[in-house]
Amino acid sequence: LICPCIIYGAYIFLPFDAPLLPTISARLVYTLRCATFATFPIVLGMIVSAISRLCSSALQPFGELHREVEIHRTFVSQSVHLFILYFFNMAVLATYLPQELLKLIPLLTGLFAISRLIFWMSYAIGRSFRAFGFSMTFLPLLAMLLWNLYGIFVLEPENLLS
Repeated sequence: LICPCIIYGAYIFLPFDAPLLPTISARLVYTLRCATFATFPIVLGMIVSAISRLCSSALQPFGELHREVEIHRTFVSQSVHLFILYFFNMAVLATYLPQELLKLIPLLTGLFAISRLIFWMSYAIGRSFRAFGFSMTFLPLLAMLLWNLYGIFVLEPENLLS
């Protein structure tokens, strides 16, 4: 329930518009540039994971990982998987959106990055708290997937394979 409110509030109140993108290739380049910012939590997680592994008190570097190291490694792994799904859905979404709704691309990117950081913090606090951050990542991704399937099969079924 929070994600649609955040996206709607940001869409209405943030003072920026998407540039004019008349072609599909321009929209895909715009999506690629926006998706670059969604990799920030992943890169930050890799850096923290490397530092925590380096500072770990393990005598055997390839032995069993400590909980602190395992948290960061799991976060990076899950974030990479979700980012791949996010990026492909965002690329397809950018081809269907009308020009006035292209402002959603950077907003959804920001939501992805913020929700991954929230997931990371809540995962470090305790495993029972991580559902909020995960749902802030997964539910918008699910909504994009459903909209993309609707657009492919209902809005433009004649262009399915073209």
